[in-house]
Amino acid sequence: MSQERAAVVAERSELAEVFGALTPEQWDAPSLCAGWRVREVVAHTTMPFRMGLGGFVWEMVRSGGRFNAMSDRVARRDAARMPAEALLRSLRDNVEHPWAPPGGGATGALSHEIIHGLDSTVALGLDRRVPLDRLRLVLDAMRPRNVEYFGADLSGVTLEATDLDWRFGGGGTPLRGLAQDLLLVVCGRRLPPGHLSGEPAARFTSAG
Repeated sequence: MSQERAAVVAERSELAEVFGALTPEQWDAPSLCAGWRVREVVAHTTMPFRMGLGGFVWEMVRSGGRFNAMSDRVARRDAARMPAEALLRSLRDNVEHPWAPPGGGATGALSHEIIHGLDSTVALGLDRRVPLDRLRLVLDAMRPRNVEYFGADLSGVTLEATDLDWRFGGGGTPLRGLAQDLLLVVCGRRLPPGHLSGEPAARFTSAG
């Protein structure tokens, strides 16, 4: 098993433990994904385990070929019809599932698990730190096209991790934070107050 694939298995296993300890109120709490609760996030990350190629094509056709629209609709549908226990079981039973996003490989799968895990744990205020060796695999693969995909506006900003030797940007004003928080910035998320420092921090921080 490659380092990347082993990291995917470990991340899914640890997130299963995190989600298994959540209260009903936490499952229904907002995540950092706009319009999604924690249960929609888990429904989304486990969608590939329940959907084969034929089902994927059908759902894409129903959504006019728009992947984001399809993902949103299916996540909301599955979150509405599957109780938390079923969503959790879907994750636990598939920690070794070979799924990876098209063209993304194991690193893409790891990125998917880490980012959406943080969408939940950071929004809930849980003090979970993604191991730095896993974050390094994802951050080292970041390219300008990733920023474009997520629609993040990093103009005039250089990201500087405080817990990892990692910088990203074109030499602008430093924005500092934990590597996992800066990964969320790259993905266009607005973080709760207190996660970022530097002059541009307010620009990437939610109202609280």
